[in-house]
Amino acid sequence: MNEECIAAILSRGSVRKFKYDSVPASDVERILEAGFSAPSAGNRQPWRVVVVQNESTRSRLSRAAYDQRFIAEAPVVLVVCAVPAESAARYQERGRTLYVLQDTAALTENVLLAAHIMGYGACWVGAFDEGLVRDAVNVPDEMRPVAILPIGKPARSAPERRSRRAVSEVVISERF
Repeated sequence: MNEECIAAILSRGSVRKFKYDSVPASDVERILEAGFSAPSAGNRQPWRVVVVQNESTRSRLSRAAYDQRFIAEAPVVLVVCAVPAESAARYQERGRTLYVLQDTAALTENVLLAAHIMGYGACWVGAFDEGLVRDAVNVPDEMRPVAILPIGKPARSAPERRSRRAVSEVVISERF
């Protein structure tokens, strides 16, 4: 096991305060490449990602997320969208209602880890009005926005780490 990799995973935290520095397009592309390497059921890859840098659109997304201002302050915001029909084509209703969400969650986590490893901060935002996000970035009816990911250089040296439950509280050996 590569201890450096595990240390990077364990040191990642949500960042909600960003510097005004822009994020180079090559870094955004690399972060997305890591996201798209996520596993997906049947390799369907039922996702689309909207890259938002426009200040007005970032502000609309911030308002759509119940006025979480840090979204508007990030230089880049990714909107992860699920494409349920692409998953359902192979897995029917379970693909439409479950696998597509698992797949986009895996992509989202890969994006967060890649951003962190590259020296950026990010935050997984799931609290938002879907209709307002849909309008802000023109999400087609057959897709569903599932995550907003503001990304930028952290304004603070290290994000505040929230405590985690002990392994013994959440792991069940063999059966409940």
